[in-house]
Amino acid sequence: MEMELNALTALSPVDGRYRRHIVDLVPHMSEYGLIRARLEVLIEYLITFSEHRDTPLRAFTPTEYKMLNEFKKVSVENAAIINKIETQGYKDIKATNHDVVAAIKYLRMVLQGTSLGDIVEWVHFGRTSEDVNNLAYALMLRRAASVLLAEVIAVRDALRSFALQYAALPMLGRTHGQPATPTTLGKEFNVFAERLTKHIFKLRQFELLVKCNGASGNYSADVKALPKVEWISFTYDFVLRLNKISAEERLLPFVVNEVTTQIEPHDTYAEFFGIFMRINTILIGLSQDVWRYISDDWLMQKTVEGEVGSSAMPQKVNPIDDENAEGNLGLSNAMLEFFCRKLPISRLQRDLSDSTVERAFGMALGHSLIGYKALLKGLGKISADQAKIITELENRPEVLAEAIQTILRREGVSGGYDLLKEETRGKPVSLASLHKRIDSLDIPEAVKEELRALKPSNFTGLAVALAARFTD
Repeated sequence: MEMELNALTALSPVDGRYRRHIVDLVPHMSEYGLIRARLEVLIEYLITFSEHRDTPLRAFTPTEYKMLNEFKKVSVENAAIINKIETQGYKDIKATNHDVVAAIKYLRMVLQGTSLGDIVEWVHFGRTSEDVNNLAYALMLRRAASVLLAEVIAVRDALRSFALQYAALPMLGRTHGQPATPTTLGKEFNVFAERLTKHIFKLRQFELLVKCNGASGNYSADVKALPKVEWISFTYDFVLRLNKISAEERLLPFVVNEVTTQIEPHDTYAEFFGIFMRINTILIGLSQDVWRYISDDWLMQKTVEGEVGSSAMPQKVNPIDDENAEGNLGLSNAMLEFFCRKLPISRLQRDLSDSTVERAFGMALGHSLIGYKALLKGLGKISADQAKIITELENRPEVLAEAIQTILRREGVSGGYDLLKEETRGKPVSLASLHKRIDSLDIPEAVKEELRALKPSNFTGLAVALAARFTD
């Protein structure tokens, strides 16, 4: 029995359970988004072709420019017609079983009967479907990057706010899971914020390679048909035009790759997805650390009226947002990593195995977006139990061993490290026992006073300043 497609019957949770979280991606990364982008490419190519020197296509009138710009505004109904041309046929157009050809036939069909009816044979002149597709996906990824970047920045800014709020809250550090040199809660959150900032910068600077050079990448048919046209120069003009039509995103400027096979080799796809893989990996680490702080009762979660943490244990307030983020970001990375391995490889001048993979871009980036939103929601629920964090730190005076042995070395005391190792390693330690050992040392009284003044809570170095040290 075939079921009607809706959020409950969708096979993918991205388009089902989590649909409400990815609505901003849908216009860009869906099949509709791909169809719309293809029409934009086809129309912009036609306009560039008419404007470029040495091409025989006539100039368009202002009314015709306006008409073409209207045709770029593809509705879902228009996209459905194109899909029908591909799969079933439409009116007198037989089924193409080719998605790009379906878009070409649709554009020619709508131009017929207008003042542009005389130029329909120039639609897609000299091009191959991959010329259209790689540029369409470039437009889609630029628009998706704008959506995703906004959420990453929101997470980064939330971390910065948290870092400032708790910049001076001393906290027990842990290395290898064991008590270690104290830090502050704010500084540890700023570590994640600064890592994100570096990748935000990389994303803002990133350029995507594109091609528009024909069936084997040599402009062969173009040169035979129109030898006077400077085809490489034409490609640069065309790509410049595509950069301008979606300049509002201010991301992923397109750069012409002059030397390709039938396909652009997708190396910059791999680099682009690699940036998001690293962002996601950073945020998986954040999710796990926050989860641990919640588990240790260092961070408290706000309760939401009506929410249930367990079907059996009424007391539970689970860190579900952090767990949801970790799972979705991991799923996304699994797909992105596959894209990075798969897409730069194509047999000889072209095979079609990349085409079906590219259609999964939306699902991979959708899982990323779900993860970012879950993490942002989780960050909005937590606050520090400052008394507990400080108490646990003060109950670990052994962490002062590093400071004491370092000061002893400064004073030229031989064997200071070994002395502190014998006193503290694997043993219960108190401030009193440390002070007793300090009193027994043959060092100036002023140094003893300096050592006795040490407390775990004042052994945080420059952490307070580092918590507020933001890179723009």
